[in-house]
Amino acid sequence: MNNIKAPFSLRSLRRGSSASVSRIDGPSAKLLGVAALLAAGVGVATAQEASQSLPAVRVDAPKEKPKPVVHAAPAAHQAAKPRRATRAPSTQSAAPQAGAQGAQSAQAGAGGGAAPADANPYADPKAPYKADRLSSNKFTQPLLNTPRTVTVLTKEVLEDKNAFTLKEIARSTAGVTLGSGEGGNAFGDRFFIRGFDARNDIFVDGVRDPGVSLRENFYTEQVEILRGPGSSFAGRGTAGGALNIVTKTAKEQDFYDMKFTGGPSDNSKRVQIDVNKAISPILAVRVNGLFQDANVAGRNYVVDDRDGVSGSVVFKPIENFTLTANYTHSYQSGLPDFGIPYNRTTNRPYAEGVTSRNTWYGLLNRDFQKYRQDFGTFTGEYRVNDDLKITSRLRQSRSVVDYIGTLTQSANWAAGTVNIGAQSRYQVTNTLASQTDINYKFVTGPMKHEVVLGAEYSREGLTRTNYTNLSSELNGGAVGGALVCNLYLPCNSLPFLNTPTRNQNVTRVAVDTKAGYLIETANYEDIVIANAGVRFDDYTITNRNEAYTTFAANHTSLVNYNFGLVLKPLPEVSLYAAYATSANPVGAELDGGAANYGGLTTAVQIFPPQRNYAKEIGVKWELFDRHLLATAALFRTDVTGAREVNGSVTTGNAEYYVQGADIEIAGNINDKWSVTGGVVIMESKVKQSQIVTNVGLPLANIAHESFSLLSKYQFGDLFGFEADRLEFGGQAVYRSKIYGGNNIVANGATAVNGTTGWPAPTAANPFVNVPTVLPSYWRFDAFLEGKVTENITLKVSVMNMFDRTYYDAFYQTATPFTQVAPGRTVLFEARAKF
Repeated sequence: MNNIKAPFSLRSLRRGSSASVSRIDGPSAKLLGVAALLAAGVGVATAQEASQSLPAVRVDAPKEKPKPVVHAAPAAHQAAKPRRATRAPSTQSAAPQAGAQGAQSAQAGAGGGAAPADANPYADPKAPYKADRLSSNKFTQPLLNTPRTVTVLTKEVLEDKNAFTLKEIARSTAGVTLGSGEGGNAFGDRFFIRGFDARNDIFVDGVRDPGVSLRENFYTEQVEILRGPGSSFAGRGTAGGALNIVTKTAKEQDFYDMKFTGGPSDNSKRVQIDVNKAISPILAVRVNGLFQDANVAGRNYVVDDRDGVSGSVVFKPIENFTLTANYTHSYQSGLPDFGIPYNRTTNRPYAEGVTSRNTWYGLLNRDFQKYRQDFGTFTGEYRVNDDLKITSRLRQSRSVVDYIGTLTQSANWAAGTVNIGAQSRYQVTNTLASQTDINYKFVTGPMKHEVVLGAEYSREGLTRTNYTNLSSELNGGAVGGALVCNLYLPCNSLPFLNTPTRNQNVTRVAVDTKAGYLIETANYEDIVIANAGVRFDDYTITNRNEAYTTFAANHTSLVNYNFGLVLKPLPEVSLYAAYATSANPVGAELDGGAANYGGLTTAVQIFPPQRNYAKEIGVKWELFDRHLLATAALFRTDVTGAREVNGSVTTGNAEYYVQGADIEIAGNINDKWSVTGGVVIMESKVKQSQIVTNVGLPLANIAHESFSLLSKYQFGDLFGFEADRLEFGGQAVYRSKIYGGNNIVANGATAVNGTTGWPAPTAANPFVNVPTVLPSYWRFDAFLEGKVTENITLKVSVMNMFDRTYYDAFYQTATPFTQVAPGRTVLFEARAKF
């Protein structure tokens, strides 16, 4: 009987027994393994032969459903961190390498009981605000032992922030500043991390997502903000950091989650569903859906409608081999809000005491915006043994940006007039990318090593154009191509004789990247951990218009590296120092229409890559029974070869630096009190510029001081709710003033009259040489959540509870304007989970 092989459909999947786990044996297993791995782009691998006889086969009654896979207690390198006080050798330094399902089982073991079926596989099960590790297999250590500052917003943090979009994350996270579509760039998600533009440094499950869009969070498990140069981890760009969106993946337990959110302040109706089904022990499916019909609180006419669907399938045909397929579609439509005029007399936006913050300057019978994203990822993971794992991802994506909006230009408060002009774009971005990583562990004497060897290829193609026939012929007040309207009662509807049409002379940009990288971590007795990596990128870009009247191309080879050292005087403490480089080749910002803003338009604008060099020292400490991670770091990034505009000429020799301090916390103070947040203080200065008066000025469009703190507390028996079923929380956000500037890279803060430098104001005009500036602000949010039953939860939230008028971004031109953030937003939520 010991030689009898059980059919695959009836094999036992029990774990924890002394017998080996049964698996497909013989030639059929090898053929299946080869075919599946080739499909994933991994290469050829075979299933291992079973070394021992199969355990007895258990046949369930026909009426019973297949049981989900029940994993054994996690292996030593997968288990949760032991709460120890001595410096004994530990397994803490090895990051969990299992997929989402294995990590969930590890959580259950760490929590002393079964974790929630939809638990975040990367978070501390007893402190869901605290992430223990990152999702990428390139980061082999837990966050505590990773020598760099990383901000992780877990699923629970996103929910308590009411962060439905990536834009809201940027509003409420210290060290991140929002930007606008300046310099010919598209209006969409544009973030600055540690003072550097990161709009094309956004990743989804570790793969670059270059299409500028407005991103939703309904499919998001957690958001990871890596601060400092991306170096060997991410490739080009990533001077100040990168942002990675981790999508939700099918799990091994069934659950159903439906949430309705609505509010009177923005007339919103939002429905989200999250359904997971373990169809069989080897197959699980998860579907997320979204519908939203909403306006924007504090802004007239603006519409923000969204819908989307995201699906995930996890298939495990043989032991140690997992195939995962993910697909996401999201769509947003409505009326765009491109801002309000800036008062150059008082050096403040007009909403500061002159006009109503609600005033919208668009055209109802012309303006629109549509953002669409579709991306699918196929992942194959084969664990050859405990020391060797091969992972391969294949991604195809398409994003569409389509809008006509209205920009406010010069305004005259005395005459009560404002000039408005059209801004339009039709942009399609297609991406095909492949990544393959090999993780290998080995030991040399007292040293434990883990090496990541990887290769990457991507093809990014972007087409962009604009619309014509956007002027109102019947307005009767055109001045220099702009339309003259009333500043206080804007002309929100004008007659048009012509229908807007797309310009057929489109611009086409193509980028091919081939890269290889090697990352190694060496661990000596969990006392000294050294990390180093190097990456080579072969980068080729072409840019031409449809008529071939413009053409430019550039080929660049980029070599970047990083290294870090961690010293652990105590198991819960890490002292670290790190150094990293990165490079920004010409054209890296695909949507850019100007070289100084990262675009490529003509051959005369081709310069060597901008080089970034970063140093960071810091300490990480797990407090309160290791359920709260505190980080404190000092950093400095020096930039050479930065692009700037000198008159009408773009040059590439500017230099500047950004330095500062970053303090962050995330986790639980006790079993009822959760906190997450941070404070970032920065200094920036231009060191070299073609414009002599720019030297010594700070950079534009970033908040040099920022603070955010989200905190919630679980109450006991109160107001008829059972113990631990009532939560009260709040959030405080601070942003310092932001200087304007017509060149993000080197021009710094530009004076009101366009005069460079900051000479003293005159008595006749105290504002003549004062730089344009957005005021600082505080914002406060609050929420109360209670469980009505074991499955029903009610929640009320108030965002911007004091209805503060504050601003998302600053567009600095000769006639600047600002984009207004939402006003007080009240949301009521009902949620059912089974």
